[in-house]
Amino acid sequence: MKILDNIADLKKEISSLKGSIGLVPTMGALHKGHQSLIEKAVNENDNAIVSIFVNPIQFGINEDLDKYPRCLASDSKLCEEAGVKIVFAPKISQMYAEGKENLTLICPPYSAVDKLCGKSRIGHFDGVASVVAKLFNLTKANRAYFGQKDAQQLFIIQKMVRDLNFDIEIIPCPIVREEDNLALSSRNQYLTKSERALALNISKALFEAKKLAKTNTITKRAVIDNSLKIMEGLEVEYIEFVDINTFEIQDEINKNTLMLIASRTPETKTRLIDNMKLFD
Repeated sequence: MKILDNIADLKKEISSLKGSIGLVPTMGALHKGHQSLIEKAVNENDNAIVSIFVNPIQFGINEDLDKYPRCLASDSKLCEEAGVKIVFAPKISQMYAEGKENLTLICPPYSAVDKLCGKSRIGHFDGVASVVAKLFNLTKANRAYFGQKDAQQLFIIQKMVRDLNFDIEIIPCPIVREEDNLALSSRNQYLTKSERALALNISKALFEAKKLAKTNTITKRAVIDNSLKIMEGLEVEYIEFVDINTFEIQDEINKNTLMLIASRTPETKTRLIDNMKLFD
């Protein structure tokens, strides 16, 4: 396995690869959720590339850019053990040679970002779409693997690929959870012991909503009220319902409903997201 930190070396290595290329874009601090994506990329392609880049243009003011965990050594070990060919861990100066202020951005349509995470994280998805497009171009990947926990991100990337005719297949991968159903996230390591226990109520609210949806008589308002009760103690940013195919907000629950939650913990203010399709 090769660990590369500059674009020139990456291009040289890409040109020598034979067969298909699978890309897993990450910001590092890899956990079992990332590992599941990486293993799928390794199994389904002749070559697997993992990018590790804490992307400054997708962080807003007062977000956790400076404290976001960086652990290249352990991340690289995980990648090597999984069979990855290349870890691309570029410096910011490599990705944004003229400075991030002078970067040409890909801006997803307002209809895709004016809700959920995009509503509170202004410009976030511009940064995500732009860096992902750059990674697609640099790696020449045939397939790219993204977790369904970041559902809005996945939808926006899929739309970008369709709209801009990228010659790449996007592979959605299921949410990976701890044994107690907490969705895996690099930010989970911020949590205090008490906050981690409290965070379990996010997935609890989702699983409870899935049970309630089976009655076919439950309303959106009733599910929200029940979820808020379960998540008491967390600072809930949103509980929302979208059509999984169009990502349009739903007023009524149906077979296409994806329920999404974002909240912050009371002490460390860690922002956690999770989601669940209410009907199998």
